[in-house]
Amino acid sequence: MDSAAIDRFVADKWDDQIVPQLVEYIRIPNKSPMFDADWVEHGYMEQAVTLMETWARAQSIPGMQVEVVRLEGRTPLIFIEIPAANGGSDEDCVLLYGHLDKQPEMTGWDDDLGPWKPVIKGDRLYGRGGADDGYAIYGSLTAVMALHEQKLPHARCVVLIEACEESGSYDLPAYVDHLAERIGKPSLVVCLDSGCGNYEQLWCTTSLRGLAGGNFIVKVLSEGVHSGDASGVVPSSFRILRQLLSRLEDEDSGRIIVEGLHAEVPAERLEQARQAAGVLGTAVYDKFPLLEGMQPMDEDLAELVLNRTWRPALSLTGIDGMPSLDSAGNVLRPHTAVKLSLRLPPTLDGKRAGEILKQTLLDNPPNGAHVELELEKSSTGWNAPAQSPWLTQAIEGASQACFGKPAMYMGEGGSIPFMGMLGEKFPGAQFMITGVLGPHSNAHGPNEFLHIPMGKRVTASVAHVITRHHEAGQRGETTGVAAAGSVQERGDHGCC
Repeated sequence: MDSAAIDRFVADKWDDQIVPQLVEYIRIPNKSPMFDADWVEHGYMEQAVTLMETWARAQSIPGMQVEVVRLEGRTPLIFIEIPAANGGSDEDCVLLYGHLDKQPEMTGWDDDLGPWKPVIKGDRLYGRGGADDGYAIYGSLTAVMALHEQKLPHARCVVLIEACEESGSYDLPAYVDHLAERIGKPSLVVCLDSGCGNYEQLWCTTSLRGLAGGNFIVKVLSEGVHSGDASGVVPSSFRILRQLLSRLEDEDSGRIIVEGLHAEVPAERLEQARQAAGVLGTAVYDKFPLLEGMQPMDEDLAELVLNRTWRPALSLTGIDGMPSLDSAGNVLRPHTAVKLSLRLPPTLDGKRAGEILKQTLLDNPPNGAHVELELEKSSTGWNAPAQSPWLTQAIEGASQACFGKPAMYMGEGGSIPFMGMLGEKFPGAQFMITGVLGPHSNAHGPNEFLHIPMGKRVTASVAHVITRHHEAGQRGETTGVAAAGSVQERGDHGCC
């Protein structure tokens, strides 16, 4: 392999085609179905699918088949099959994954930026979805084309690009089962939907947290009443909500106090957290836009890494039942509702966590208040299987070739439901989970951006690993595994 030639090919493809494609993709407000109930009528998802499908069909990859698969009542899925080339094996398979649906707009964008307004500033392409995860299909096919350009071998490749990951991938199990025979038995799964600790080396994700959450409402009255008349007699719905949340979270430290929602951190992950903290330093926390004077939740950097990747944590991501400040009269409100987002340790069963959450918040509420928890998500996380020596060597070689620095491993705080599904279906597969969501890239939030040089280097790294996968297969070090049951049976979906 001529690494310099790989870099040049990938860089040219990004500059000439991928960045312009992503500019057009960012313009499309194809929000995930959870955030756009009328997504079919609006047609934005179809626009995004057409954009990517058209580009994929135009690429010169011998034998490639591109198809938009549509199951009734479900979001579409782009399915691409690429036969083995240059002596690679069609009996083995590399599965490359990404998604094309987006998070909603979110407030707080800079005046010259916006979610559907692509803006290039230096090395950054701003706008919703470029890094999460519009680049995945382009990066996957470009990595394969880079190998073809040098006539390097690779096994059969399958690319899956789904359209409801941000809603919990609830359509994906049906597609994976529907396409099971065509997918085959992948021995390597490459996912381009994760994060990186910095933009200076290749980062691979070792674990993903699960997620339990939904709408929690506390009701005390059938209608609002004069606060001067009722306060001191009728309990405040907000105060009762605070009491109930204190059963779950220590309001002083932020620690989840329900022990059943914790899990033991494996020794290997503890050591990886220490190593990551040593490399990142204060970037563990100062990558976030903290206000002046704000301090992180712990002084120990390794503990912060573990807090973010292996420990449960509660966020309130929405609120209802409160009027805006400019229309807030002297009224004791009838109810308060919040959207709960409880991140879970990677190895904790999501369904069990949902049951614990309901029991904690709903049992015996103060003053007989009416409480409800509509559980929208109950997702088990993912912990990577032991890494084969060939993959460790391949990832290290890719990082050294493309970045000039060693590869790093760290868990991520978000969720990728597909990983758990594939981990169950193919328990012997190896995983390369990586991505471009690094410091300040702010996925899901305002001013989200794609770091273009990182996109190029990650793409080149995938090319390195795919051809090393072939070499390992030649030595008998990769094995396909039989399916371990239908993923259609899984019901514990979550979202990033």
